[in-house]
Amino acid sequence: MQNLAIRIALAAAAFAALPASPAAAQDAWPSRPIRMMVGFGAGGGTDVATRIVAEPLGDALGQRIVVENKPGAGGTIAGDLVAKGTKDGYNALMISTGHTVAAAMIKSQAYDAVKDFEPVGIIANSAIAIVAQKDFPANDLKGLIEVIKKEPGKYNYATVGVGSTQHLTAELFRQRAGLQAQAVSFRTTGEVVTALLRKDVAYAVDLAHAVRGQVASGELKLIALATGKRFPSMPNVPTMIESGMPGFEVNGWYGMVYPAGVPKEIVARTHKALTEVLSRDSVKKQLENIGAEAALSSPEAFGKLIAEEVVRWRDVAKTAGLEAQ
Repeated sequence: MQNLAIRIALAAAAFAALPASPAAAQDAWPSRPIRMMVGFGAGGGTDVATRIVAEPLGDALGQRIVVENKPGAGGTIAGDLVAKGTKDGYNALMISTGHTVAAAMIKSQAYDAVKDFEPVGIIANSAIAIVAQKDFPANDLKGLIEVIKKEPGKYNYATVGVGSTQHLTAELFRQRAGLQAQAVSFRTTGEVVTALLRKDVAYAVDLAHAVRGQVASGELKLIALATGKRFPSMPNVPTMIESGMPGFEVNGWYGMVYPAGVPKEIVARTHKALTEVLSRDSVKKQLENIGAEAALSSPEAFGKLIAEEVVRWRDVAKTAGLEAQ
């Protein structure tokens, strides 16, 4: 009996000394706070959406998520840090539509916007809109196009920043509609709104929620949304597809990625946690307050969207004669 006890003890000691299986090691994640990088400054849409989701996501995963802002170069500073960072699930990035636009407009980008990241999913969509002066002689997209076409070169339109999502969406619209109109670029949405109110420009392309105050007061009017379907918070505003432009869909979106090479199990657990978080009414309401709609995609669908948008924006920029800087 004593020899048997010794053999059992030795076997137990040997088993305990074996390295943990991948599954067991995976079960330990997360064992410390997760860093979520944001490539834009505090208070911007991407930052606010990230912070709305970060705390409940951390609760769902059992570890705190620390949001860290690294603004600059169209979000690519943060993108580079995450792409080249650890691949252990403690290094994540919240991106927006600008991630794919930057891939088209920044020649010296230090990472591949598609290959260097592991998508988790889109967390929310926002609406990009065409908005016009209150006295513009058209109230719908068809009428706006007709007015501008009657006097080629007469009208200006406003966007935020050369090479921004809004600018390339406006250029895509101009190309598709066959318009001869001049783009005027401003630094901020506030300046875009001022230009509209002063009638320096006929229309603008910007995030719908950024101008909803002026629309509600009657100072500006929404013409159409670039979303694929009507936006829940603006059910009476038609889409550009409904307004006679088949297939015209540009969604502003926010989505989470890890660096490429992160274990699939971590992606799956994060996605499952996001499913629970984005089903909460409190989270949905907070996102709605910033003009966004909670909408979780699959990792596969998100990866496909990123790849498709990079190609699309490169084509739009090329057609417009916009060179990557």
